[in-house]
Amino acid sequence: MTTDYYSLLGVDRDATDEDIKKAYRKLAMKYHPDVAEEDGAADMFKRIGEAYEVLSDPQKKNIYDLGGDPLGGGGGGFPGFGGGTFDFSTIMDAVFGGSMGSRGPRSRVSRGQDRLERLNLELVDAAFGMTQEITIDALALCSTCSGSGATDGSQASKCRTCQGRGEVMAVQRSFIGDIRTSSVCPQCRGYGTTIDNPCVDCYGEGRLRAERNLTVKIPAGVTTGNRIRLESQGDVGPGGGPAGDLYVELVVKDHEMFTRNGDHLEATLTVPMTAAALGAELHMSTIDAEKPDCPAEDALVTVTINSGTQTGSRLVVKGHGVPKLRGRGRGDLIIHVVVSTPTKLDDAQRELLNQLALARGEDGPVRPKADKGFLDKLRQAFS
Repeated sequence: MTTDYYSLLGVDRDATDEDIKKAYRKLAMKYHPDVAEEDGAADMFKRIGEAYEVLSDPQKKNIYDLGGDPLGGGGGGFPGFGGGTFDFSTIMDAVFGGSMGSRGPRSRVSRGQDRLERLNLELVDAAFGMTQEITIDALALCSTCSGSGATDGSQASKCRTCQGRGEVMAVQRSFIGDIRTSSVCPQCRGYGTTIDNPCVDCYGEGRLRAERNLTVKIPAGVTTGNRIRLESQGDVGPGGGPAGDLYVELVVKDHEMFTRNGDHLEATLTVPMTAAALGAELHMSTIDAEKPDCPAEDALVTVTINSGTQTGSRLVVKGHGVPKLRGRGRGDLIIHVVVSTPTKLDDAQRELLNQLALARGEDGPVRPKADKGFLDKLRQAFS
């Protein structure tokens, strides 16, 4: 017949560890062989010691509460397994490693999630850098409970279902004996504690969603896809745990005049037909001109158009591109020339162009020039 350890110590089944310890000490002083004179005191002292050994050990106590033999005795088990309760998690640990049966309670406090925010930038801001204030909506520490999750003056208490272990045991009889398995406690969800009086604002989470403003320093030379990491500015963790990081991903808007190509800027410059034929010097705005404090000499660049310039010509102005990220110097400004042919002419302009055509012998029909073959070129070279 199984001994009732609770009755033996004179405690209830939901007694705390402290109650069990006090009851054992009281009975141990009464029945200690050096003190007690009544018959059977030594046997009683041995029995209360056995009761305390079981009830003070969470694992043995759980086996006892589930009807198993916590001391491994008796039982008609499978030969080679000691004839008692067989711990299934022990053999699983041996095969797969780890500790399936001793997870223990998990902490209510853990690190928060990282966050990702996108920030749109003008090309000039990406090129020369800036300081931008952003507003994020993230999980922040609950100011009412300071992250504990409990109302003011209260605290989490030990779970009565698992006695603070965060897991519960189950014993199943089989042909090899009693198989004991463990699972997460359904009452406390593995924490080992329960919050009986949760905070009225965060409902026990220790955090709540709130908006806050942050200042982001953007270095010169960034481009679309670059990320800026702000340490510990993400979501606050459960139970008031440390916050994750905030990553600000940059997106550079398209510019109406410049196209970025690495550290270089590319632009199209349309020049009149006469300027392309005669040659000219033109002034072109730079990206610097969009800075609020740009000096006048940096706002424009002089572009030299040589006589006879054709559509598709490529001009390079050194050092007027984008500053190099984490480096020195700047890229170049690359200008693609498009020669503009007039579509409307008055009588005077038409007469001038006719005179030019006569002078150049271009007043007749235009015939495409056939490309000479290799033999024709070779024959011409020796003639």
